Amino acid sequence: MKSLLDDYRFFDPEESVRKTAYELYLNVKDIPILSPHGHVEARMLADNKPFPDPTELIIIPDHYIYRMLYSQGISLESLGVPTVDGTPVEKDHRKIWQVFGDNFYLFAGTPTGVWLAHEFVEVFGITETLNSKNAMNIYDQMLEKLKTKEFLPRTLFEKFNIEVLTTTDSPSDPLESHKRMKESGWSKRVIPCFRPDASVNINSAKWKDEIVGVSKVSGIDIHDYASYIKALENRREYFKAHGAVSTDQGVESPYAHKLSKIEADAIFQRALKGDTTEKDVAAFTANMLMEMARMSVDDGLVMQIHAGALRNHNRQVFDRFGLDKGGDIPIQTEYTRNMQEFLNEFGNNPNFKVVLFTLDETTYSRELAPIAGHYPAVKLGASWWFHDSIQGMTRYRQNVTETAGIYNTVGFTDDTRAFLSIPARHDLARRMDSNFLAGMVARHMITKEEAKSMGKALAYDLAKKAYNL
Repeated sequence: MKSLLDDYRFFDPEESVRKTAYELYLNVKDIPILSPHGHVEARMLADNKPFPDPTELIIIPDHYIYRMLYSQGISLESLGVPTVDGTPVEKDHRKIWQVFGDNFYLFAGTPTGVWLAHEFVEVFGITETLNSKNAMNIYDQMLEKLKTKEFLPRTLFEKFNIEVLTTTDSPSDPLESHKRMKESGWSKRVIPCFRPDASVNINSAKWKDEIVGVSKVSGIDIHDYASYIKALENRREYFKAHGAVSTDQGVESPYAHKLSKIEADAIFQRALKGDTTEKDVAAFTANMLMEMARMSVDDGLVMQIHAGALRNHNRQVFDRFGLDKGGDIPIQTEYTRNMQEFLNEFGNNPNFKVVLFTLDETTYSRELAPIAGHYPAVKLGASWWFHDSIQGMTRYRQNVTETAGIYNTVGFTDDTRAFLSIPARHDLARRMDSNFLAGMVARHMITKEEAKSMGKALAYDLAKKAYNL
């Protein structure tokens, strides 16, 4: 079996649409990549060391891969995923890769399968489909290439034609890796994003540790709500001085409501004592959405809100392996009422930008498109997580474009921690957007020239403008 990538892959089977889609795709195929939100570790690019081996690079850090294997009864321990308490897991990376090869058929027809095919062919030059028989041969081919200078992280960064890569960093992070990159003289643009979740989630077991960390790096003694806010403002300014253009908050619900300083401080003091209720947590989170928006008006950082995920649904996996292990599940999410106070306070402000993401597809046409199609400060983030797929991207464009158009969106955001998948994800997005626009051309809704301009906007211009890049 061959895993050769067809030039016309993912396009409509109807010949006239297919031909136009391919023409539109060629118009954007080689445009530089803007990655304004993602989770690639800055340390990887700062160190610029060879990747250890294919298993360490592709399987162990990527929950898209091992969540599928786990769903089939394959333990995370057998896949080498580190445990919270450091108890032993499989260390034989060749054995882990063989398990991956034995079960690679599981990814057929999934977005992960699409990205992996692109990585194998375009990055490593491997044209066989991974399976039980060839797993070790493919592992050895990849291992040899990973030892070469051509596969160092910075070299791949340049090969991938990445113009801007944004990492995600907590307020307590001193951004040492970003400093080292700059001091090394490497000219490529890798910038931090201010992610305050660890400082805002007062019900987290590690919240107090984060507050101590923020206090240390800011030089501000955090003892009450006022000093807490002052320290966060200090850290935002620090991030901005190191190139940051945006912030990001992950919340279950986008409910936003401003508390009085007295109310906020009372909750903050209870949090310091470890004595908060669920009501306290919800109120404080809602208040901090308002506070972060206020700060964005002041400092110009673009605000992002990722809502609609019930994180760490599988408590057994969370307790043993920690955060971000594939156990985040979509939930129903409401925006119109939950964000009314927020949008009336900030949605009309010319000095404010907010990008809204969601996992709840039912809100696309009912709520998010009308909100973005009205409030000047609002832009819609790309389809995300479970929906950054061929069908998910198509549904997103179909549900959003009629009301909000494309110019109230931010194009495509890859939102990945899997470095090698960045070009694969952007290529898929450019193909699907080209196909969507080709369908509009075929229906005589837009001209081909309009489609070309819209395609370039979706691939590059919208992200550049929305994130002030």
